[in-house]
Amino acid sequence: MTYQAFDTGYLAFMLMAASLVMLLAPGLAFFHGGLAGRKNLLAVMVQSFVAMAWTTFLWWACGFSLVFSGGAGAVIGNFQLAFLNGVRPDSLITLHATTPGARELPLLGLFGYHMMLAMIGPVLLAGAFANRIKFPAFLMFLTLWLFFVYFPAAHLVWGDGPAARWGILDFAGGAVVHATAGFAALASVLYVGRRKYLDQGPHSLPLVALGAGLLWFGWYGLTAGWALRADGSTLVAFANIHICASVAALGWLGLAWTFEKKPRFLGMLTGALAGLVGISPAAGLVSPLGAVGIGLIVGLACYLAVELKHRLGLDDALNIWACHGVGGGTGAICTGIFATTVWHPGGADGLLRGGLRGFAVQALAVAVLMAYAFLSSYVALWLTDKVTAVKLAEPEAAVGAEAALQGEAIYQ
Repeated sequence: MTYQAFDTGYLAFMLMAASLVMLLAPGLAFFHGGLAGRKNLLAVMVQSFVAMAWTTFLWWACGFSLVFSGGAGAVIGNFQLAFLNGVRPDSLITLHATTPGARELPLLGLFGYHMMLAMIGPVLLAGAFANRIKFPAFLMFLTLWLFFVYFPAAHLVWGDGPAARWGILDFAGGAVVHATAGFAALASVLYVGRRKYLDQGPHSLPLVALGAGLLWFGWYGLTAGWALRADGSTLVAFANIHICASVAALGWLGLAWTFEKKPRFLGMLTGALAGLVGISPAAGLVSPLGAVGIGLIVGLACYLAVELKHRLGLDDALNIWACHGVGGGTGAICTGIFATTVWHPGGADGLLRGGLRGFAVQALAVAVLMAYAFLSSYVALWLTDKVTAVKLAEPEAAVGAEAALQGEAIYQ
């Protein structure tokens, strides 16, 4: 048996991009682990890596099929490609969304890239539950969230669903991944409530810096590799991701220096992450000047969200809602402002270039998506609680999640 030959350079590009996206999951584990308290570091990292493995299994079993097979114009796809049924190494798939214009792609290339992308949201949710959720409840909630939030949202925007046909712009997951996971984190914070035993601040800034470096590097694959082909949009996305993250990092540093009287390193790292999240939906669709604007706006929005979190007493310990929910949502709305066909001829013009209708549709769709993610996640937590207790018991919380649940200690 012989298979159709694909261009080797093209395949190498796709594999490299997908591999870089995979780095985001351990990068988030290190970033959140460093932010967590010493006695909860291992629990955060274990949940992150379990989320990677479980999401991978579900993506192979039916997630990929629900997102990318059937369901044209519908809210969700079908099970035609479940368990990669009937797929060969040279199978092709016609992609209508993700990048403008229908075209054929190697099916396994699309499967692999989006498998890595699908892991990001669940790893973010792992960070939202620092020292507050039992392990069985975490797995059940994660499963419900994937089936009722992520898979439908991904199909709506990237799998030829209604949002794609309305012209929603989400180049690399700012709305579908980060905004949905961020508002699911907000739902979890409100449902589970404040911890009685709070961490005394980040326990390891070097771990946070390591995680930030892995995230920044892996984000090049997420955005520059998004079109799954090397063309002009790849170059634009690569430049924009670095510019936006740098501007947001400097902006956050400046805000901290001005209002807190200290140029805090942690603030700069958090700002860089906010910039990475914020540019994701716009990376290949805006000019470098637009990336600067998004970096400034998203950095400010996320900084204010963190301040609001403190004022409201929300126990968003790792800033999942503040950085990913607010950052992803703000970046997606900014995409509707700064998008330009000058830098991406196959895209659309945003509000600054007369695209008023497109901006209105974009803003409305992002708001609906965030609201749906919040409400669905809250209901999923309620359902989970009916089956197995969600919250850690007080004695377990007192000793820390890693000792109570894993029976292991990361520091001896």
